[in-house]
Amino acid sequence: MFKRHFASLGGDTIKAIFLVCLAVGVVAVSYGSLAMAYGFPLWVPLALSMLVLAGASEFMFIGIVASGGNPLAAAVAGLLVNARHVPFGVTVRELVGTRAVSLLGCHIMNDESVVFGLSQPTPEQRKAAYWLCGLGVALLWPAGVLIGASVGKLLPAPETIGLDAVFPAILLALVLPALKKRTTFVRASSGAVLSLAAVPFAPVGLPVLLSLLGLLTRKK
Repeated sequence: MFKRHFASLGGDTIKAIFLVCLAVGVVAVSYGSLAMAYGFPLWVPLALSMLVLAGASEFMFIGIVASGGNPLAAAVAGLLVNARHVPFGVTVRELVGTRAVSLLGCHIMNDESVVFGLSQPTPEQRKAAYWLCGLGVALLWPAGVLIGASVGKLLPAPETIGLDAVFPAILLALVLPALKKRTTFVRASSGAVLSLAAVPFAPVGLPVLLSLLGLLTRKK
């Protein structure tokens, strides 16, 4: 069934999806390397890469725990980062399939698969692009983690090559377009200030949760 749907995609679209999935795999190498360098056993990043399949929240989880934070706070922070998946799910409800297939369809929902799925001109192409990209990410993300884990064992200090900066760079790339709106900018800035102010006093992982109070800021 999927082979027939994939055939509806043009060569340029398939190439673009392949390149994006490849880039995701490269980021996964950084994630696996960082997790190993921080002392996590292999099963932790590997299990997260297959079961969570959400890069930003996975980077946040290992970063908070590696800094001495509570794993529960790290998990909650990861859920907040992925809160955007709620509107994603509403938008792509016709692309994920039905019945048992929809469970897999929801699992492979990510920024990349949603963008490619919604950008196609016909319903058949939208579904094909969504699934092709989603499955590609689901395969290359854990594969990249395995490769990165092998590399990470050889790195005594991940910050020497900038691996510790990968996660902040990813989040910054995600939020920059949204900051063009004044209200969003004011609330995000307020949350960032609150979070930074709480760092000297709050346990690791809690400041990022306190940044949610920035949502209460009103535009004057």
